[in-house]
Amino acid sequence: MKIRTIILCSVAAMMTGCAGEFNRVIKSSDYDYRYEYAKQCFAEGKFGRAEILLQDLITLKKGTDEAEEALYMLAMSQYMNHDFESAEATFRKYFSSYPKGFYAEQAMFYVGQSLYESAPEPRLDQTPTIGAINAYQQFLDFYPNSQLRERAQDRLFELQDKLVMKELLSAQLYYNLGGYFGNINSNSESNYSSSIIVAQNALKTYPYSNHREEFSLLIMKSKFELAENSSADRKLERYQDAEDECYGFLNEYPESKDKALAEKYIEKCKKITKD
Repeated sequence: MKIRTIILCSVAAMMTGCAGEFNRVIKSSDYDYRYEYAKQCFAEGKFGRAEILLQDLITLKKGTDEAEEALYMLAMSQYMNHDFESAEATFRKYFSSYPKGFYAEQAMFYVGQSLYESAPEPRLDQTPTIGAINAYQQFLDFYPNSQLRERAQDRLFELQDKLVMKELLSAQLYYNLGGYFGNINSNSESNYSSSIIVAQNALKTYPYSNHREEFSLLIMKSKFELAENSSADRKLERYQDAEDECYGFLNEYPESKDKALAEKYIEKCKKITKD
């Protein structure tokens, strides 16, 4: 117990000493000393302290040889502190201030990285995701031969999948709601119609998506449900449309796990279309 107490006291003393040293550095009027201490904190992974010091120093160092490095270290400190919104803004500021600077390539890449880290789950607003995609694409346009190219491309594909998933969830939601909000016979803007539109647009926008079959399945199911719930004057037209969609689904996905469902729909459609 005595040894443990001694250790705890020693640690507390060290922490107090470190805090005291940091406070002395902040209050120092020797800007070069403060800058060297900020660099030391950055190198040691003490990004919180580095950020505090660099916030003031980027203004004080403006116009000097150290201004560029200070701005980049501030951006990286913010990024490592998970302040991604501030990091994005500072990386952008670095690139606009030093487009041919020593860290320009990394700064542009980390604009995308900062937005990527801020991207929400697919169900939420995807504005940061779209921003990240644009940032990575801009990076690849500027630095097509960068060593970071593969990482940027991987992030691009991942973010695009997130946008695809949002569309898939939206189409699925419309399908699940079905005719919940009204009579789908008279309402051309029914949930089944909305599911079809969302899924069809997604297939056009993302033709190589891994979720292509899921979108196609939703279109087929929604068209069949429209036919099933159709008024007499539209029944034949909608069953013909649903039948054609079923055949198209089977042609594109002959080994689909939903093959039996498509065949079941076709048999039901044929009773109306008399094909």
